[in-house]
Parts: sequence; C-alpha cells; structure tokens
Amino acid sequence: MRKDYDNWNPLSVDEMVAIMDSIPVTWCFAGGWALDLYIGRQTREHGDIDIVLFHDEQATMLDGLAKNWRIYKADQGELSNWEPGEALTTVKDVWVSKDEHSPFTFQLMLVDRKDGAWIYHRERTIQRPEKDIIAMTSEGIPYLKPEIQLLYKGGSSEIREKDHRDFQNVLPLLTLEEREWLKNALDRQFPGGHVWMAVMGQ
Repeated sequence: MRKDYDNWNPLSVDEMVAIMDSIPVTWCFAGGWALDLYIGRQTREHGDIDIVLFHDEQATMLDGLAKNWRIYKADQGELSNWEPGEALTTVKDVWVSKDEHSPFTFQLMLVDRKDGAWIYHRERTIQRPEKDIIAMTSEGIPYLKPEIQLLYKGGSSEIREKDHRDFQNVLPLLTLEEREWLKNALDRQFPGGHVWMAVMGQ
C-alpha cells in the first residue's frame, strides 16, 4: 500500500491523448485541465492530470493500461493495488504510475451513467444526457464541460483555493444556459445555500 500521495509527475495533455486514443472507451479531461482547455490557455500549474470515463467501461480501460502501467485504487484516503480482472464497484478514483516506485502520472475518475444519462454521484437526481457532458477543443481534445466540472469542484466537501480561482476564471465565460445549469445543480445539492451563489446572482 503506497503512502506517497504527493509524489506526482503528471503527464502532459498530448501524452495523455496518445494513451487514451489507443483505448476504445468514451473519455475526456477533467479537473483544472478541463477548464483550461475550455478557456483555451493554461491558467495555472497543475499538480496532477485527471481523466473521466464511465464506470461500465472500466474493464476495457484498466485492461488496456495494465500491460504498461501500475494501477492503484484510491478509496477513503488509502491507495491499494488493483488486481488484473478486478471489478471496481464502489471505487471512483484510480491512480496510475509506471511502477510501484515511480511518481503518479495520471488519475482516472469513474462516473456513473444509466439509460443514456450521466449521473452526479453526490446528488443522483442531477443528471444529463451522456452525450451532453463532453466538449471538444478545435484540435479535437475532449474535456468535461465547464459547468459540470465546476459542479464537481464546488460540490466537494472541501473547496480548495485553486477551485475558487478556477471558478472566478471560468464564470465570466459561461453562457447564460451554462450558468443557470450550475446554479440549479448547486442549489439542488446545497438547498441551504452555497458560497458561489452570491457571485452568480443569488
């Protein structure tokens, strides 16, 4: 079991695209890189790099990685080895490194879908057609749509300083429809109020 949680040397966007394009799953960039791809430039340093894929495509993804990478399950603050063929039922985060001594290079975030809809795991009544959660750069690089990525950041139990900065950078660029979707989603998850609501006009 590894404990070196801060031992990261993330791959570049181009390196990740090369890996992911060789595996037949639906995927996109998430986290801070998703927002920077939306903005069209890198706004800050990124300590990691995140990829979203659907939970039901994990076998194809993990089997495709297993021959060249070491795969770890991240669950309740602990990392443990993923064994070939093991199905992840409750684990939603997977960390990847070259071997057991190498820095972590990228993270997989497993998200749910049902009947053609993406499901937000923290408030499962928040759903969206699965084909409407991914956008593309002009170069064809897929990324999680900004309002959805901001929901993941703002919906966390701990909103970090970089999450607030990302929100401030992206909010002025959102369309009215995207902004309203984010407001409604945050209101559903946090009916008692959320710190970002005042900035968005509520």
